[in-house]
Amino acid sequence: MNIVVAMKQIPDLQQIRIRNRRPVLEDCPLMFGKIDKNALEEGLKIREALKDDSRVVVVSAGNPDLEETVKEALAAGADEAVLVIDDSACEPDSSVSAVLLAEAIRRIGAVDLILCGEGSGDNYSGQVGARVAEILDLPQIGYAGDVKITGRTATITRVLEDSEEVVAVELPVVVGILADINEPGIPSVSQILKAGKKRREIIFIDELTVETDGPCIETIRNLAPENARKREPVNTCGALCAALEKEGFRGR
Repeated sequence: MNIVVAMKQIPDLQQIRIRNRRPVLEDCPLMFGKIDKNALEEGLKIREALKDDSRVVVVSAGNPDLEETVKEALAAGADEAVLVIDDSACEPDSSVSAVLLAEAIRRIGAVDLILCGEGSGDNYSGQVGARVAEILDLPQIGYAGDVKITGRTATITRVLEDSEEVVAVELPVVVGILADINEPGIPSVSQILKAGKKRREIIFIDELTVETDGPCIETIRNLAPENARKREPVNTCGALCAALEKEGFRGR
């Protein structure tokens, strides 16, 4: 069985600095988003449960740094990767990203299960999985909190706002994975060393015959919340207690 996991390269949110209320992304390391890692972990669990020659293939589209970033997914246990590289400065919107990912999936051949996070760690539009399913003419199930594969049938528990819904669908299918479905494991040293030797297929965007001239995302404004601190100097415990009482706090 071919299990495909779509992943998006984003800045490490823990490393973003703020200057004048604006994010500073220069020199910020790139990584795969947390929910994408949940999707990958679920693919690895399904592969292990099947106990056959199934393989997990990561697909992703991004800038040339993606060739380095994908080692993270390969070290986590993915068998190989198919990458679409775009060296332009433009950040494509969800419609263009879906086209690129769908084309990468077509290059793999026969695919049985496509997993993706419910939303990316940066924009969280939640559109790419559904768009890929539409392009490939496949059924799509979202909000998956549990995925079981039996033969050619996927049984999926959808976690909704006020209930859980269990559905069965024949493979192939696109599944949107929720963030709390699992806890991704930490690769061992040997897994990290082996990651560099795993197969990676690199596709440059100008090699594709699909239409990729869609709209780009332009961020008009991205400001951190204003800091409302009083900035009152406190030099002694007595001054601290007085400042707290002034704000309505009372000691016990």
